[in-house]
Amino acid sequence: MEPKPQSAGDAPAIIAVPFWRFLLYFLYLGALGFGGPIALAGYMQRDLVERRRWTSEEDYQVGLALAQLAPGPLAAQLAIYLGYVRGGILGGTLVGVAFILPSFLMVVALGILYLQYGGLWWMRALFYGIGAAVIGIIVRAAYKLTRITIKGDILLWIIFGVLALTTAWAEEEIAWLFLLGGVVALAVKAPPEGLLKLIRRVETHLAIAPWLSLTEGLQGPAALDTLWQILWFFTKAGAFVFGSGLAIVPFLYGGVVQHYGWLDDRQFLDAVAVAMITPGPVVITVGFIGYLVGGLTGATLAAIGVFMPVYLFVIIPSPWFKRHGANPQVKAFVDGVTAAATGAIAGACVVLGRRAIFDIPTLLIALAALAVVWRFRIPEPLIIAAAGIAGILLFPG
Repeated sequence: MEPKPQSAGDAPAIIAVPFWRFLLYFLYLGALGFGGPIALAGYMQRDLVERRRWTSEEDYQVGLALAQLAPGPLAAQLAIYLGYVRGGILGGTLVGVAFILPSFLMVVALGILYLQYGGLWWMRALFYGIGAAVIGIIVRAAYKLTRITIKGDILLWIIFGVLALTTAWAEEEIAWLFLLGGVVALAVKAPPEGLLKLIRRVETHLAIAPWLSLTEGLQGPAALDTLWQILWFFTKAGAFVFGSGLAIVPFLYGGVVQHYGWLDDRQFLDAVAVAMITPGPVVITVGFIGYLVGGLTGATLAAIGVFMPVYLFVIIPSPWFKRHGANPQVKAFVDGVTAAATGAIAGACVVLGRRAIFDIPTLLIALAALAVVWRFRIPEPLIIAAAGIAGILLFPG
């Protein structure tokens, strides 16, 4: 899988390096890359395009556009696409595993600790502060994503507003509204003159230590039906959630808490907090949730479910999208879906905020976290750690 030198016009030539070095970079990024999907995509652009010149700017932009169009976590999709460009299907597969595996192992380890010690006062006190701080971080992320994706477009603001209100009111993500947002933007911004032709083209291109339980979660050993439900639910999450990694939060809340009742509100917020304090894609919180429901088997099935559609949505359409990504109909649809996803994140801030902020200390922690991420470039894990300490000091007991 040796990469071939590339060049485009006057652009700097792409430096050929052994594929194992490319793979090692994504293993490093998955283990130490904090900051969420936008930050992770920025690291790839800075490291692979600007500094090392292992990837062309054109390939990066095509991968970013495909990641915005397809459902699932943006950073993981972009990583898989860049691996596909350098090493084909095997390259995309290996990069995806390298990027996801470190954070998956971390959340499973945290799940073990949570399952063992979640009933102790200090663990509850930690997440008392952390859950409130997470709300401040999500609010800042929602604001930043809104500025980047919507800007001054009135139509996108309308789509954003509809999704924010419906998510906050229904307390869950309404998946078909995401697609509707894309269709509305497509119809208004780029009337589908050649839509049928476009669709036809798409169609044609289309061991275990004693303390590491295999199936035991918060409610004891998970039944086989529950394990199948985990796989199916998280596969739907990976297939129908668009935009930033945080866009999956309202979808997960609707299923994990409201529909199946696997976790309660506090446990779900703790799961979101785990995603904030670990590197790699935010969506890896599904591994933590899966472990709490069904042990290591549940964690593995949840991760496979949520990332398999992501993998397929990148590998299958990549050849076609590289040629047609600039199509105005495709771009308009992406704009609408992204605006809808951003609105859902804003609505999720309201839903989760009502659960995490319920007294004066949690309100102060949330506001302090929001002020810090708004004003300073402090890594999120440090903010979470400080919130955990504050939780221990202020926990009402």
